[in-house]
Amino acid sequence: MNLVALLSELLVVVDYAVKVVAIGTVPENRRPGSSSAWLLLILFLPVVGLPLFLLLGSPWVTGRRHRVQQQANEVIARRFEDLPALPVEHAVDDHLASVLELNRRLTALPCVLGDHRRLLPDGEFVGALVEAVASAEHTVHVEFYIAALDPTTEPFFDALRDAVARGVRVRFLYDHLGARGYPGYVRMNQRLAADGVEFHRMMPIDPLRRRWRRPDLRNHRKLVVVDRRTAFVGSQNLIDPGYLKPRHARRGRRWVDLNVELTGAVVQSLEAVFATDWYAETGEVLDEIAAPAARSLPGGATGAFQVVPSGPGFPTEPNLRMFAALIHAATRTVSIVSPYFVPDEGLEQAITTAAYRGVAVELFVSEKADQFMVHHAQRSYYTMLLRAGVRIHLLPAPAVLHSKVLVVDGERAVIGSSNMDMRSFNLDYEVSLLGLEPHFVADLARVVGEYRARSVELTSEEWERRPFRQRYLDNVMRLTAALQ
Repeated sequence: MNLVALLSELLVVVDYAVKVVAIGTVPENRRPGSSSAWLLLILFLPVVGLPLFLLLGSPWVTGRRHRVQQQANEVIARRFEDLPALPVEHAVDDHLASVLELNRRLTALPCVLGDHRRLLPDGEFVGALVEAVASAEHTVHVEFYIAALDPTTEPFFDALRDAVARGVRVRFLYDHLGARGYPGYVRMNQRLAADGVEFHRMMPIDPLRRRWRRPDLRNHRKLVVVDRRTAFVGSQNLIDPGYLKPRHARRGRRWVDLNVELTGAVVQSLEAVFATDWYAETGEVLDEIAAPAARSLPGGATGAFQVVPSGPGFPTEPNLRMFAALIHAATRTVSIVSPYFVPDEGLEQAITTAAYRGVAVELFVSEKADQFMVHHAQRSYYTMLLRAGVRIHLLPAPAVLHSKVLVVDGERAVIGSSNMDMRSFNLDYEVSLLGLEPHFVADLARVVGEYRARSVELTSEEWERRPFRQRYLDNVMRLTAALQ
C-alpha cells in the first residue's frame, strides 16, 4: 500500500471518528436547535465545523472568570440575605412573587426599593450623565460596551476630568472589541489616562500580553453609578447616535435608544454588578458595595425594582427565564421592543402561546436592522408570530430601533441592555431592570406608544408576498443564529 492510499484511509477513519464523537458530545447540555446546527456543520463541513466548535462551541466562560462570578454571587447573597424577597411596602400576586424569587435565586439580587427619576431618550442621555457627574463627591463608576470620544460624548469626558480634579475616584470599564473599532480609540485612552481616570478594558484580547478571550463572548452592559445614590441603565452606548461611521451618515442612520435614571436602594444593586465586573478585570475588591436598606433610603424611594444580571457567567440564563416567566403570566397585553429578536424555542412558544390565549402581543423591531445576519435571522420568525396573532411594528429606516423594553399588562416592565436573542441569553454579559413602580411602567408604556405611532405594521398578506430568495436567506441565517 502506497503512502497516498494509506493517508486516504487514515483521513476516512479520522473523519468517521470525528463524526461519531460529535454525535455523542455536541448535544450535551445544549438545546436541540443548537445541537442540530452544530452537528450539521461538523458532519457536512468537518474541516470548518470542528475548529469552530472547539473555539466557540461552549456558551459559558470557564476557569478564572467562572470562579469570579461564583464568588461574587456568594458574596452578594450573604450581604443581601437579610432582605425580604420584596420590600415590605409592596404586595404582588403569587406568580410575580415566584418570578422575583426566581431572579434572586439565579443572581443573588433581591427586589428592593427605588425610584425612577426619569426616562432618558438618546438625545438627553449624555446631558443627564454630565449633570450627575458634576455633583459627584466620592465615586463615579462607568461601564459601557462601546465607548468613544466624539463631539457628542466629550462633555461627559470633561465632567469625568473635573470630578477627578475635585478628588472623586472615577472608575471606567469598556469592552475591548466593542470599543476599539471606532475613531479616536487611542485618543480616548490617552485622554482617560491624562485625566486620572482609572480605566480598564473588559474581556481584553491581547495575545502579546498573554491575555486571550473567546472573541464572541463580550460584556454588553451599559450602566453608570454616581456616589451610590444615582444610577443610569439602559440600551445606549457612550457614542454618538450615528456611531461615527461614514456609511451611517450617508444614509442618515441613527440609533434610537432609551435609558432610565434611578435613585434609592436599587442603585446599590447596580453597583454590585459593576463591582463584579471591576473585580473580574482588575482583581480589586471594591469596598463601596453594601447591602441596600430594607426600607426607603433618604429621598423617600417607594417603588420596587430588581436588577437582573446575566451572561456567560450565569449558565442558568436569568434574563431568558425572566422574560419567559413574565410573558407566560400575561393576561392582557405584552409589548416587546428588541432590535435583535432571535428567541430560543421556549421563548418563541411563550410569546405565541400568549397570543393564542388572547393576550394582545406586539413586537417592535427595525424595518432594517444594522446587522445583516441578525436582520435576516429574526425575519425567519415573523411567519409563526403573525399566524399566532402577534402584531409586528417596523420602525422605518434609516432609524435603528435599539431600545430594549418589555411591558406586561401595564403593571410590570423591563428595561436594560439585553436583546431577546440567543447572543444576549448566552454570549453577552447583560443587565436588566425589572420595575413594578406604576409611574415607571406607565412611562415605558408611553414610549412604546410613541414607537407604535412612528412604525408601520407588517401584515400577513404583505409578508406572504415576499420573494423566495428572501425566504431562503432568512432561513439560512436562522440556522447560523442557532450556533450558540
